[in-house]
Amino acid sequence: MTDVLTVVNRVLLGLLGLALFAGGLAVTLAALDLAPGSWPWSGPEDVLLSDADRTRWRDEGWWWTTVIGGLALVVLLSVWWLVAQLRQRRLAEVLVDSGDGVGALLRGRAMEDVVAAEAESLPGIDEARVTLVGRRTQPRIRVGLLLAPHAKPDEAVRRLHHEAVEHARVSAGLDVLPAEVRLRSAKHAPERLS
Repeated sequence: MTDVLTVVNRVLLGLLGLALFAGGLAVTLAALDLAPGSWPWSGPEDVLLSDADRTRWRDEGWWWTTVIGGLALVVLLSVWWLVAQLRQRRLAEVLVDSGDGVGALLRGRAMEDVVAAEAESLPGIDEARVTLVGRRTQPRIRVGLLLAPHAKPDEAVRRLHHEAVEHARVSAGLDVLPAEVRLRSAKHAPERLS
């Protein structure tokens, strides 16, 4: 679902950007009197839609059904897109190969809590927030680390990968467990000099 949503987001943003660019270019050409003579609105008195254009289909029976149906479809797709953006993309469970062909389900929150606890026990890491994403057969981990003022970022990430993430991968029986790590540093407390 996340991959589909990423594609939908990129397509929608691309189409919106293209529409805004074309609209801006059309207005700029019309304002600078560079628009060709066949341009729909090229003079200062011209309007985008004349009275005749706006009322042309009013008496047709299919017109209002088509307009209302099209607008309802746009609203429904917009609501779907908005809900998909706001929905939490956290993975609820991971499928663990138990060796008997059936498999077992590991709660995603349990795995997140264990990785976060182990990460916070590492030197230089004050706080860790872990989110499990992806598919239940191919999970990925997103980790947000708050580093202590004295921490070395490269060492913290290396130890996180070789200890906390690797332990989670082995215990869940996964071949790979990709991790995305975002780092923030804690601010130094003000020091007093006497």
